[in-house]
Amino acid sequence: MALRAVLKSSAGALLESCLKARSCGSASLSGPRAGCVAGVFAALPPVRQYARGAKTVKKTVPQSQLSDLPPTMLKMDYSAVPLAQTTDDVVKRLLSLELGCHTDKLKLKTEQLIAKVQRDENDHSSVEVRVAILTARIRNYQEHLQKHPKDKANKRRMLMAIDRRKKHLKNLRLVHYEAFERVCEQLGITYTFPPEYYRWATRRWLAKKAFCIKVFKEVQKQKAEKRLQMKQSVASKETEAAKAQ
Repeated sequence: MALRAVLKSSAGALLESCLKARSCGSASLSGPRAGCVAGVFAALPPVRQYARGAKTVKKTVPQSQLSDLPPTMLKMDYSAVPLAQTTDDVVKRLLSLELGCHTDKLKLKTEQLIAKVQRDENDHSSVEVRVAILTARIRNYQEHLQKHPKDKANKRRMLMAIDRRKKHLKNLRLVHYEAFERVCEQLGITYTFPPEYYRWATRRWLAKKAFCIKVFKEVQKQKAEKRLQMKQSVASKETEAAKAQ
C-alpha cells in the first residue's frame, strides 16, 4: 500500500511538471529554441513552409500578318457584290471580317500580296504570283508554330513551302533579275544564297580543317618574313649604290 501511494504521488508530480513546462514553453517561446522546466522540453510548434509563387514571364507575342486588315472590310466572296455595299449595318457586319474566320482573312491577305507583284490584272499563274502565295502560306505556318511548336506536320509543310519558294526565286533571279528584285522588295523577302556544297561536320573533318588553317597561317607568316627580308636587301643595295656614286 505504501509503495502504491509513493508511485501515485510521483506520477502526479511528473504530470504537473509536464503541464507546467508545456504552458511555460507555449507562453515564452519566441526563438528557435523551446524553454525547458525541470528537465522536460516543450514541443516546438509545427513550422509551415509555403511554396513561393512562380514568377510569370510575359511572352512577347509577335505581330501577325493579318493585323493590318481592318475588321470592317468585306470578305473576299462579297467584296465584288454591289448589293453588299448598300445593305444595312447588321448585314455588313455579318459579311465583314469582324465575324469572319481565319481562312477568310488569309484569303484577303494572299490577294493583297498577289496584287503587289502580279504583272497585270489577269495574271494568276506567273512565278511572281506563286511566290506571293507561298509567302502568305509560309508566314501563316510560322505564326501557327510559334503558338504550337510541337506541331511537326505543319512544320514539315512549312519547310516544303520554303524550299518551293527558294526554287521559284532562284529561277526568277536567273531569268528576270529586275522582277526578282521587285518581288523581294515588295514582299519583304531576304534572299540568301545556298551553299556550294553540303558536308557533314564530323570530328575528323573539323580537326583536319583546324590543322589546315594552322598550316595556312604559318605559311603566310613565312612568306611575309621573306618579303620583308627581300625589301630590306633591296633597300640596302640601293643605299650602297647611292654611297658608291
